Amino acid sequence: MTIDRKAAIAAYKDRKTVAGIYVVRCAASGEAWVGQAPNLETIQNRIWFSLRQGSHTCRRLQAAWNAHGEAALTFGECERLEDEETAYVRNALLKERMLHWLSELKAEPI
Repeated sequence: MTIDRKAAIAAYKDRKTVAGIYVVRCAASGEAWVGQAPNLETIQNRIWFSLRQGSHTCRRLQAAWNAHGEAALTFGECERLEDEETAYVRNALLKERMLHWLSELKAEPI
């Protein structure tokens, strides 16, 4: 049993994450918010958790959640980034692409 646990931990640490840009939209108000994440697989859970707790740092997004509810908000991926060798290059590219999507979607940053 401990071998399976160790293997599971090793597999978790070795998994590949996909960085990218995402958008949260409110169907009721028409607002959109764009953000960047080093791991697109987990960011929606993090955002939805903080919204449910009433503690999201983006006040307008939290206000939309409070006013219209979870059903009015949708999460989508704008862009996935290729695996970069260094965190510095990945972070610079995330910032650059986020600015692009903010302008393209006329959205607010998260």
